[in-house]
Amino acid sequence: MGGNERVDLLIVGGGINGAGIARDAAGRGLGVLLVEQSDLASATSSASTKLIHGGLRYLEYGEFRLVREALIERERLLGLAPHIIWPLRFVLPHPPGLRPAWMIRLGLFLYDHLGGRQRLPRSHAVDLTRDPRGAGLDPSITRGYVYSDCWVEDARLVALNARDAAEHGAEILTRTRFLSAEKQGDHWLATIEDRIDGSRRQVAASILVNAAGPWVGDVLRRRLGDPNGKSPRLVKGSHIVVPRLFDGEHAYILQNPDKRIVFAIPYEGEFTLVGTTDIPYEADPAQVAIDDGETAYLTETVSRYFRKKVTPADVVWSYSGVRPLYDDAASNASAVTRDYVLDVEGEKGGPVLLSIFGGKITTSRRLAEHALEKLGPFLPRPTRPWTATAPLPGGDLPGSDFEAFLAGLMRAKPWLPATLARRLARAYGSRVDRILGAARDLADLGRDFGGGLTEAEVIYLRDQEWARTADDVLWRRSKLGLHVPAGTRAALDAFLGDGSAGADMGQERANLALKLA
Repeated sequence: MGGNERVDLLIVGGGINGAGIARDAAGRGLGVLLVEQSDLASATSSASTKLIHGGLRYLEYGEFRLVREALIERERLLGLAPHIIWPLRFVLPHPPGLRPAWMIRLGLFLYDHLGGRQRLPRSHAVDLTRDPRGAGLDPSITRGYVYSDCWVEDARLVALNARDAAEHGAEILTRTRFLSAEKQGDHWLATIEDRIDGSRRQVAASILVNAAGPWVGDVLRRRLGDPNGKSPRLVKGSHIVVPRLFDGEHAYILQNPDKRIVFAIPYEGEFTLVGTTDIPYEADPAQVAIDDGETAYLTETVSRYFRKKVTPADVVWSYSGVRPLYDDAASNASAVTRDYVLDVEGEKGGPVLLSIFGGKITTSRRLAEHALEKLGPFLPRPTRPWTATAPLPGGDLPGSDFEAFLAGLMRAKPWLPATLARRLARAYGSRVDRILGAARDLADLGRDFGGGLTEAEVIYLRDQEWARTADDVLWRRSKLGLHVPAGTRAALDAFLGDGSAGADMGQERANLALKLA
């Protein structure tokens, strides 16, 4: 795509909403350019609790439409991406003095039936003095409930949407800043800047999609020059990762006296993920980080419920994100709607602007579909929705049966260590052979950077998933940052640097390509 070439949609923001809209629009035959100022999923979309869920607690705030849509999407996405999404059972301990049992039973009944549950088991009460899932809890907690939701590799979901968008013709530019746009006749004339080399380019677009997440208001006011541009309600959510608190592959949803909830979820084999907080946020979203108060809140919550007590000193990693929620004037940050609002400005025959407020990872596919519906009158031709039945890259597993697929992979590649085979199958699904190729042993995959991260995988992530730095690989395309030895990050950055590794590294890559061909 050359300078000033016209596209139908210029999308600002490479989070889940921007990538999802890019995928949907490109699959309808529209010309799409997506620009992201950093890496894909580098902000809010990689800082979630990593759940595909209806949002049980949203029922308490009357968000029935949102919960129903999310539950329908939960079932759908489980079938479309069974490699990066899988069922997860949740235990809801019920200590006395919090929400009454009748309210929980009613909520779980609605949760089981609002979305047409088909794949996941229903909820039920549980005696935690007899059930193994009560073993790690404080002995004073004897009753509870069990229900189902799903886990998702959130940043990989974004990368796979972008990958599918590119394969349908979209251009995806990371490390590219949207500087400004002005109306010129029937289109926007936008200026974008490559943040690596500083080069600038102008793009004509019929429709500008503002999917900038926490920066959506900044795009409206500073980049488009609209002093009255709407701003989202920014809410910070933080998570901590601690050494594993309990055995089993189930998770817990913990009620707090302040009526908020906190999840405790098995994470990366050796750890437990705990989150999240809900705190109003007004600073730079790029600088968001957990504070001492949030850490104390989360550690005190899990210590209240589990036999194994947790202190701030036990935290091995933390992350924070800023949710760009639609400002519905709720006084409590926890009560602000998680539903999305799509704001369209413009007239047929002129430049059109779509701004996105709010949204959840779970409903991102439907948000994109809904966005294209709203943009329908401004598109050059009628289009049809298509993503409801189209697997994401790697998700076309026979019968959506991940375990059967993994067993087949291990039979075909008996030299792959079981833990590595599972990780690769989970990350890449049916596309794992694009990494393994014709390799006959681990040595054929090239250098091992640590934690089972091989040269072949890094090259794939660079060439197919826009990974440019060690952090892209270690914390977004994977969570290997929790497992690799000291020195891996520096080695990866050197390897990924353009030309910085010299001619010898280029020859190594060529040799590896021959082995995998």
